[in-house]
Amino acid sequence: MDPLTSPLLKRPARYDADLTATDAEVTALVRLARDRRAHTIMLGSGRTPHARETARLVESAWDRAGGVALGTITWPETGASWLRHASRFAAADPDLWVMTGPANGWAQMTRRLLWSTPWRPERTLATAAVGDPRTLGLVGLINLNGLAGATAHGTTWLVEDDSLQHPTHTQDGP
Repeated sequence: MDPLTSPLLKRPARYDADLTATDAEVTALVRLARDRRAHTIMLGSGRTPHARETARLVESAWDRAGGVALGTITWPETGASWLRHASRFAAADPDLWVMTGPANGWAQMTRRLLWSTPWRPERTLATAAVGDPRTLGLVGLINLNGLAGATAHGTTWLVEDDSLQHPTHTQDGP
């Protein structure tokens, strides 16, 4: 996919990767945030029960690890605009943003973030639901360099050089 020519999706996703994060996934996300020397995070999530539960799990684990969660912004799966949500999410200016949610809402939110705010993918971690290649493709890998996340098994992924990379370490190390 080329660089964004519009913040809006041309077509919605034809699948739904709405998952609740696993313990291994949450542990890997906290480890990734610590590896990046983050202290503050801002959570962003879709409004589905799975997305909200994932945001709660990540916030709880981050608090237990001694980090500070600045808050959680939720966004709809469909809507006329994601500008208000994107502006509030980006304005928090945490060390890292953490995102989860079903494909359509995440893609619309991320496209709006890229189009209208100082948000940067290289300062963002995401869950396995977002790390699905089909979901990332809704925004375009070329637009997401630096975005990293965790799989349900606790391994990590990274968008680098316009491709999805899967480093081989797990929550227990290399």
